[in-house]
Amino acid sequence: MGAERGLPVDERERRDLCELLAEVGPDAPTMCEGWTALDLAAHLVLREHFSRWSVEKMAAQKAKGLPALIDRLRRGAPPVPWRIPGLRTAMNGTEFLIHHEDVRRANGLGPRTGRPDLDALAWKTSGLTGWRAARKIRPHGLELRVPDGRTRGFGSEERAVLTGEPVELLLYLSGRRDVARVELSGDPVAVEAMLGTDNGL
Repeated sequence: MGAERGLPVDERERRDLCELLAEVGPDAPTMCEGWTALDLAAHLVLREHFSRWSVEKMAAQKAKGLPALIDRLRRGAPPVPWRIPGLRTAMNGTEFLIHHEDVRRANGLGPRTGRPDLDALAWKTSGLTGWRAARKIRPHGLELRVPDGRTRGFGSEERAVLTGEPVELLLYLSGRRDVARVELSGDPVAVEAMLGTDNGL
């Protein structure tokens, strides 16, 4: 699995996630509480077709079996809005990146390396996810740091500081704290506030 030049990041993540789902099987755990790989595949199919994932609709999709759901995902999303340049990365790239890691991390697979496209996507997304997290710890602030020296700051100068690779920051800020490889430091009160919030997207 890797990045091919010219292939949009959302397509790469879609393909690679489908391969991983087929490898781990329908009963494999994910980082989405209570969801197996089969649940996650059903969610992804419903989401792309603007269907609310009610218990009944989830059950109907799951009854088709994981191979059928993977085949449906492999065929790609409807053209609008999922394949519009720019929107496809923001809407589907991040979704598939996070859920790909949901399956990887829950099944003992560590961070992927050599994927600057994923780092770029995660860092771009951190502008929104960091802002959302900072709102939850007001009046304190939040600073995001990556090893290459880039930072993003939100809110007050009395800040919690979250340090890690861009994908790890994204996982932490989307509620995957148990598997995100980050360091939390900074103002003690801001850190305590950060630990007391639910940062799920």
